[in-house]
Amino acid sequence: MHPALSVIIFTVSSGAGYGLLILMATLHLFGLAGDMSENELLTGGILGLGLITFGLMSSTFHLANPKNAWRAFSRFRTSWLSREGLFAVLLYPFALLYLYAIWSGNGEVSGFMKFMGIMTILLSLLTVFSTGMIYGCLKTIRQWNSALTPANYILLGLATGSVLLVAIRASFGGDLKAAATLSFALLMIAMVLKAIYYFWIARVTGPTLKTATGFTRANVRLLDVGHTAGTFLTEEFGYQPEHTTVVLFKTLVFVLGFILPGVLVYGMIDGEGSSAAAITAAISALVGTGLERWLFFAEARHVVNLYHGAQHT
Repeated sequence: MHPALSVIIFTVSSGAGYGLLILMATLHLFGLAGDMSENELLTGGILGLGLITFGLMSSTFHLANPKNAWRAFSRFRTSWLSREGLFAVLLYPFALLYLYAIWSGNGEVSGFMKFMGIMTILLSLLTVFSTGMIYGCLKTIRQWNSALTPANYILLGLATGSVLLVAIRASFGGDLKAAATLSFALLMIAMVLKAIYYFWIARVTGPTLKTATGFTRANVRLLDVGHTAGTFLTEEFGYQPEHTTVVLFKTLVFVLGFILPGVLVYGMIDGEGSSAAAITAAISALVGTGLERWLFFAEARHVVNLYHGAQHT
């Protein structure tokens, strides 16, 4: 599939924003935030909502006719895209009321604040899961049609969100032990799951030209593709990145997305660390996740390629 910059920005930015909201609200509501101040909580909430909003706005540039975006909300019962949109919109009032309760609560966790915070967590998780399932439910693309897809979306969102949380804590001079430990664990789990995903798409085979045509007793090859120039299908669904590019980007995914931020946050597990190192870890994680998302689309092979000369997907 041809990687669209708008979708890459959307999934990386909003994923990090949802991850930050989920972790911040969870630590706060269940008394695991330690000495996290009201200003830290408000900063994290505003940053999370800002990243989500920026991502959602960037996603509209991928639409051929943006004025028809409202139609995405009309198929909630059958469409993961519709569910994603509805959950994303429903999140805002709960998240804003949760932040308002923090601002006006004098440090106390009231029943109202807890309800709004839990709804923020649940809606954030549902939105990220729905985003992953938009791709995971597509049987026509074997690289996406797996439970690994939504799992990766959720874990990458939590991992990038956790590094942002560490950066916020470091900027306010707070104790980094809990946030850094959580971030390191999430980065390592996300890295292992991403490695499993790459191993799986390289080993598991999908439909072939023989199974597509039904001629399975002998080798089949296409004699004529039916066109003399590129088409929308070959350009969008038949995108083929260079092998060297794929290898380079996968290396950078692990180095920038997991290893470098993992090393930086691991050094903060003792409770101390510089804000510069924490911000560097956050930027590195976001860049690495952006490269991961580019590969996610670039390595996808739609079954329509079988009718344009590909032997398998």
